[in-house]
Amino acid sequence: MEDINRLKIVLVERKKTGKWLAEQLGKNPSTVSKWCSNVSQPDLATLIKIANLLEVDVQELIITTKL
Repeated sequence: MEDINRLKIVLVERKKTGKWLAEQLGKNPSTVSKWCSNVSQPDLATLIKIANLLEVDVQELIITTKL
């Protein structure tokens, strides 16, 4: 599967862990781990919450592609 999000990278840049993010969102840490490894993706509303928690623009969490 192709990488879609940059969540793992942004967490490292912000010195936060997946466990911290899971606690903030009230999600299971394994769910956040799947997002970080691009096995699955958070829905758009959750992605916006993540961006707010990490104090980044939501676009920083998504790998952009140019066609």
